[in-house]
Amino acid sequence: MTRILIVEDNELNRDMLQRRLERKGYVVTCAIDGPQGIAMAAGTQPDIILMDVALGDMDGWEATMAIHADPRSAAIPVIALTAHALESDRLRSIDAGCVDFETKPVSLPDLIAKIEQHVVRREAA
Repeated sequence: MTRILIVEDNELNRDMLQRRLERKGYVVTCAIDGPQGIAMAAGTQPDIILMDVALGDMDGWEATMAIHADPRSAAIPVIALTAHALESDRLRSIDAGCVDFETKPVSLPDLIAKIEQHVVRREAA
């Protein structure tokens, strides 16, 4: 069963995404900010991380770089989530180490396809 860590500071967004993914059979845990997401990534070893990029004091790009700097969590793929559909945000996400990018509001079929693609790719590596 695929384990997903959602790092999202907006409670409504976090709850909605968690419930939708759990209904699809995923095991979901959540972090409310970058530092908690970094700690949970290393401690719980999810199969994939969904990272909001606008988190407050530490944005999702900084958190992603910290996750990938830690040998315990370096191999975990991160998908950036943002309300901004700008090409510059997508490029910044890739530069920070994200494997993919999804705009909000999230299209669940598109997000699930990306999750499955990157989890399979990680398992094959």
